[in-house]
Amino acid sequence: MRVLVVDDEPLARRGIIARLAREEDMTVVGEAADGASAVSAMNELKPDLVFIDIAMPALDGLSAVAMLPWEHRPIVIFVSAFDQFAIQAFQVRALDYLLKPIDDDRFSESVARAKEAWLARPHRSTTPSQPSRFTVRVGAREEVVDIAHVDWIEADGDYATLHLGPRTLLLREPLHKLASRLDPDQFVRIHRSTIVRVSRVAQIQALTNRDAMIRLTDGTALRVSRTYTQALRQALFQFGAS
Repeated sequence: MRVLVVDDEPLARRGIIARLAREEDMTVVGEAADGASAVSAMNELKPDLVFIDIAMPALDGLSAVAMLPWEHRPIVIFVSAFDQFAIQAFQVRALDYLLKPIDDDRFSESVARAKEAWLARPHRSTTPSQPSRFTVRVGAREEVVDIAHVDWIEADGDYATLHLGPRTLLLREPLHKLASRLDPDQFVRIHRSTIVRVSRVAQIQALTNRDAMIRLTDGTALRVSRTYTQALRQALFQFGAS
């Protein structure tokens, strides 16, 4: 599941993200610190699930969720230090309502409910239109790159570096946004800052801390975060079975 975390308190966001890192089948695709940014992120990233605070400056979490048509809303779990908004939360069809400070068992229960709800949806959210080519700037000119030639991609601030064999090209698009547009049958995320083409993976080696190392067909070695190892193995299995 693709998850968006919204809270005006950075510490609160980090706490939720740390808990989600234990979930092998969940990936945090973005963060937002206010209601307006949350609406933009939900429209742009199309997350499957959003954890969102209620009391935020300017636009509160309830209003932010209500701005999206029901059919376009992700699964919503509200997180709040106040219990008086619970009825309003369920009026906008929230799945759950967590009180701060968040209890670990209660959080796990909420996540389990979210997974069940997501699997039960007849039409889960899909990725936006998948690109077949990229246009990148090389010096004073623009170059069109076929996505079939891309081996792996790494984050570089608000840009993404495309690796095509020995060549590297800079794409003006952040990795989290690019990840939502790539074909999941061809590309898999292996780290918060790294995406790899499944067909380029030649070896995978487990490490003692539950991370892993992979080697691509050209010999490039890349580290796989424990958060993404299961997704990588599943992608490799599906690729081999196709």
